[in-house]
Amino acid sequence: MIEGQFSSRPPPLPPMADEERFSWLRLLRSRRVGVATFHRLLAEYGSAEQALAALPEIARAAGVPNYEICPPGVIEAEIRAARAAGARLLCLNDPFYPAALAGIDEAPPLLWAIGRIDLLGRAMLAIVGARNASSLGTRMARGLARELGVQGFVTVSGLARGIDAAAHGASLDSGTIAVVAGGVDTVYPAENARLREDIAREGLILSEQPMGMAPQARHFPRRNRIISGLAQGVVVVEAAAKSGSLITARDALDQGREVLAVPGHPFDARAAGCNMLIRDGAQLVRNAADVIAAVAVQPAAPAAAEAPQEETPQEKTAIPAPPPPRRSLRETAALHRAILARLSPSPLAEDQLIRDMAMTAGELGVTLVDLEIEGRIQRQPGGLISLGR
Repeated sequence: MIEGQFSSRPPPLPPMADEERFSWLRLLRSRRVGVATFHRLLAEYGSAEQALAALPEIARAAGVPNYEICPPGVIEAEIRAARAAGARLLCLNDPFYPAALAGIDEAPPLLWAIGRIDLLGRAMLAIVGARNASSLGTRMARGLARELGVQGFVTVSGLARGIDAAAHGASLDSGTIAVVAGGVDTVYPAENARLREDIAREGLILSEQPMGMAPQARHFPRRNRIISGLAQGVVVVEAAAKSGSLITARDALDQGREVLAVPGHPFDARAAGCNMLIRDGAQLVRNAADVIAAVAVQPAAPAAAEAPQEETPQEKTAIPAPPPPRRSLRETAALHRAILARLSPSPLAEDQLIRDMAMTAGELGVTLVDLEIEGRIQRQPGGLISLGR
């Protein structure tokens, strides 16, 4: 029962009763049974119940003594947790299980879902990128997600900080799907707790992990194949040369999806991965029209979202109250890091940085002077700021 020794493309299956769903969960949660092994056992034994009965003997033959399958009580507890969280179980042959995802290698046999299942029936595009995103990156992600939503596409991403969060937030009204690495009821990262609540109410949260599972490092690459598997194309907005977003891009290529990337400044490490993708043949993205032209997909159910409106003068000047004027050295260093994280070698308007940082012009101006004296930022004509060289 070693993953990767056999093809895991699932055969077509008939509709399931609740007892069979229970057996599927029990088989998938049993020790040493991953997705590929699950599909192999189901194909070999015809049903999850028969596979469960055969597992102890299979384990003994593989040199694993005293093997025990997942106890029924564990599955009963997971189902109770799902009911408490308002989650629904989607099996591979359910009508709402997306056909695009079902067709990939190692398609997840089971998905827990919270929110609007109907979104899975619409055309989907993934937007992914850096967690330490720049202001330009998050603005690009928001703009793409908003415009693609107007055109009827559902945005898929991973609910991480940075680019993912920006894409989800901009597509709440038009349709957004968050594929998470932990349990569908687990809040991660903590700073996205409010966004997760909004998605659970207005969008959809998906996970193949057990209820209550805290995300672990090994779960994220597995999560990424679901993001790309759901979508007709994957747009990478910002990504370092070695990042999880590039794993998603590789999954997309393996699955026959379009891979698109937003170019960035050569001196910005957050753009290195995107520039590499474009060098290697990914579609270059300037706007949503480029994405739609590349995937050549007409949305089946256009969303009713309205086009983004221009900010009113009140919105442009409505800035939250500034933080206390006196800061400790630790607080000052944290503020410097936050400002530098939003900048890149590409110039950014100072008034945009003011809005992003939720500070007054006077408060931010003092800090920018300090950073400029230290040579960490550069001021350019027209009120523009970039990272120092």
